[in-house]
Amino acid sequence: MTGYGRGERAVAGARVTVEVKSVNRRQAEVLVRLPRELDALESRVRDEVLKVVGRGRVEASVTLQTATVETATRINRTLAAAYHAELSELGKSLGITRTVSLDLLLRCPGVLDASSPETDVEGLWNVVATSLREALESLDAMRKKEGEALAADLHLRIESMRLASKKIQLQIPEAGKRLREQLLSRIAAAGLSAVAADDERVIREVVFYADRSDISEELTRLDSHFAQYEESRRAAEPIGRKLDFLAQEMNREINTIGSKANDAVIAAEVVHLKTELERFREQVQNVE
Repeated sequence: MTGYGRGERAVAGARVTVEVKSVNRRQAEVLVRLPRELDALESRVRDEVLKVVGRGRVEASVTLQTATVETATRINRTLAAAYHAELSELGKSLGITRTVSLDLLLRCPGVLDASSPETDVEGLWNVVATSLREALESLDAMRKKEGEALAADLHLRIESMRLASKKIQLQIPEAGKRLREQLLSRIAAAGLSAVAADDERVIREVVFYADRSDISEELTRLDSHFAQYEESRRAAEPIGRKLDFLAQEMNREINTIGSKANDAVIAAEVVHLKTELERFREQVQNVE
């Protein structure tokens, strides 16, 4: 699910700001952006994020601002002397009599070494961790709010599929009657008017159809999947992957019902089931 959070803490001489944002993704993926001085904390930041987020793509950005930056400048005299010797020799070979200036030497690579004092990474970790947890709390609150709306939509999809399943169940006896009428209509069209509705051959054909197109087991399993969904939505742990699996199983049963029940009325309900299930599966991708 999508969300955003921000945390900020100050320590003597520095301020740490952490921003986290998440977008929908089937698996968990954490991208950490750190200033160069804090690169060593990448795995710790990732571990903290994964304690809260089990699914989705999360970007965690850490910014470090220091009040003052003290630099120590050193002159590499050996390198400067080497540059001077080489440049003087080059000038002589080219007939240039100008002396090598100090300004030129100071601009040569490596002569001046300005380095910042080492950052106390371990000392800053507590500040980073506190800011990160604050940001993750805000992120989690936003994701939970979105999750409530998502749960309501999933519930509507399940109820719609449950109603369609009940309609199919009620249509099973009627489908047998419609088949008998179709058979008699075809017999009459073929000029075999002597065949009665209670003819053994007609009854045998209807029984054969009923046995071949029996979908009671599929409907029972489909209702079982609906019940498993109700149990899952009350669970405290992440259920996204479980709902993925349930959606796959529901799809299997619905496809079997559609292929076995050779009836126009039932087929219309199967189309409705497939439409609702597709919407359900799309939303499940956002569930953690």
